[in-house]
Amino acid sequence: MLEPLHRARASAWAKGWAVLAVLLPLASVVLLLAGTAAAPDPRPEPSPAPSCEPSGPAPGPYCPVPEPGSLRALAAERDLFIGSAASAQALSQDPKYAAVLAREFSMVTPEDAMKWPRVEPQAGQYDWSDADRVVEAARANGQTVYGHALLWYASTPAWLADGSLGDAQIREAVHRHIAEVAGRYRGRIWGWDVVNEPLEADGSLRRTAWSKAMGPDWIADAFRAARAADPQAKLFLNEFGVDGDGAKSDAFYELVRGLVKKGVPIDGVGFQSHVDLTPVPGHRVENLRRFAALGLDVAITEVDVRLILPPTAAKLKKQAEVYRRTLQDCLAVPECVSFTVWGFTDRYSWIPNLQSGAGMACLFDAELVPKPAYAAVAGALSRTP
Repeated sequence: MLEPLHRARASAWAKGWAVLAVLLPLASVVLLLAGTAAAPDPRPEPSPAPSCEPSGPAPGPYCPVPEPGSLRALAAERDLFIGSAASAQALSQDPKYAAVLAREFSMVTPEDAMKWPRVEPQAGQYDWSDADRVVEAARANGQTVYGHALLWYASTPAWLADGSLGDAQIREAVHRHIAEVAGRYRGRIWGWDVVNEPLEADGSLRRTAWSKAMGPDWIADAFRAARAADPQAKLFLNEFGVDGDGAKSDAFYELVRGLVKKGVPIDGVGFQSHVDLTPVPGHRVENLRRFAALGLDVAITEVDVRLILPPTAAKLKKQAEVYRRTLQDCLAVPECVSFTVWGFTDRYSWIPNLQSGAGMACLFDAELVPKPAYAAVAGALSRTP
């Protein structure tokens, strides 16, 4: 997983002289060459690369060259994607945010822009503006895109969830949605969360509008539809609360094992890892390895470490340790292909809006200043495996 190289400079200059030699008499060509052999190359030098620093202009096509010491450069040495969820709105309105995202991360996950209500707010009426913005920004910065999420129970459009559609109509809508979204970005998405959070807290399968309409094989059907829409994309099943030991983790393993046994086209498993300062889940490395033993990639897909406010130096130090341990556990498993934070700055974190009294969960603070957690992640990446 190497960082993209700069495009080579064009080399058509000599070809132009070859054409000229055919068109002009030989004597004229000799005189022309003699008069210009020592002339300087009139082509302008390429413009200097725009800065990817937070204080610089918005990132451009040269920013893919990883800045030495950045998380992006360090992760490349470990053959690991280092990713962040990205806000389409922040990308368009906050140049400093966009610059840090480009400098530090090799993978981008659209935080909300590809969820069903965003791309199809009304049946058959599509709005691709936010999703396209994230994908195009990633392309310009040489970043890989991880799609999120084709089916998630908590992000179902109102027109599908209001009970007005029959089972056959829901089945058709699900297949059409997957075909439209995955098909639109075919070849531009490295991987997809095909299904997000299929389990209840006790490990039972979650009942959703599509599980009722499509029957017990709805997850397998969704993966097959995604494979048909984009045969090259990696297809993941993503879940929270399954990082270490526990009944839900065991149930998740059995679900995944059953899909593999049936020949369902699943390529990987995502572990969200939304956590706080409580102890790291037990036996996480062993848990990742048992999923990898099924022939699958594993990924840390949405990590953040929330604090109970107000923050203290001791809390920030412990937060840094949780980030470090989580990344080290990923690095201990060769099949762990990516480590993605769910937003890199407290400026746009989702947590304060949904968890009262909690926050400051990210690597950078609200002023885009790196926190101790950033140094912990950089340190874990820089150590020899």
